[in-house]
Amino acid sequence: MYTLGLDVGSTSTKGVLYDGEKIVAHVIIPTGWSPKEAAREALERLWERAQIDEERVVYKVGTGYGRLSLKDMVDLAVTEITCHARGIFHLVREACTVIDIGGQDTKVITINQSGLVVDFVMNDKCAAGTGRFLEVMAHALGLDITDFSRMGLGAEPVEINSMCTVFAESEVISLLASGTPRENIIAGLHRSIAKRIKGMLKGLPQGKIVFTGGGAKNEGLRRALGAELGRPLWVPEEPRITGALGAALIAWERARGMEEARRGRVGEGGQGRPDQAATARS
Repeated sequence: MYTLGLDVGSTSTKGVLYDGEKIVAHVIIPTGWSPKEAAREALERLWERAQIDEERVVYKVGTGYGRLSLKDMVDLAVTEITCHARGIFHLVREACTVIDIGGQDTKVITINQSGLVVDFVMNDKCAAGTGRFLEVMAHALGLDITDFSRMGLGAEPVEINSMCTVFAESEVISLLASGTPRENIIAGLHRSIAKRIKGMLKGLPQGKIVFTGGGAKNEGLRRALGAELGRPLWVPEEPRITGALGAALIAWERARGMEEARRGRVGEGGQGRPDQAATARS
């Protein structure tokens, strides 16, 4: 049997199909204007990539900012904090601190040795330092996001005084007009984001530091953050799907619990009718 995790974020929608041992398939597509339509497209691509029928998926969990729009598509909606923690702990199997930079928010999650969330802080009121911020800065510098993430490597960072997206863009344009090299500006932007994230941490964490989200794909930001924290960062092979993975794992646990309950009723002489998955929200 299979379970599904569907993470509908502000920028991208991620889907993970899990079989109890491994990720069978995953997809990442832009969310666009409609979270619900993006979710439908992600599911279609996932079934095609895995070469399975949807009927073989026994439980589905949705997460992300668009999770409440998935009422007729999933069995359960779970917060992204819970799902990210579950997915990361499955990968690292130890206490850790997770730094997740998404399209429009930044999260810092502390996970204990049992895989439980003991603390978290989220910046979702301002786009400073998020994927959207990086896209705007790249556009102001006339670069695509891939070139932007690499160009500042090894450059001398200039001081960036504002992390507000609007003011930072104006500052970048002024620096360009004054003849400041683009690579120095990019290095300065990455260092400013790293300092901001360090400020979100309540002291430097003692355990492993895990970097996830689209921001973790940015090589310049990875290096700047590691240098600012004075510690190496651990980045999953695909850092954008950890929330969807956590959702799929939660779905697997739910499905197993339902199956065990069904077998218990059969053993007691019941008819063993499978439970209907109740749509819940948490």
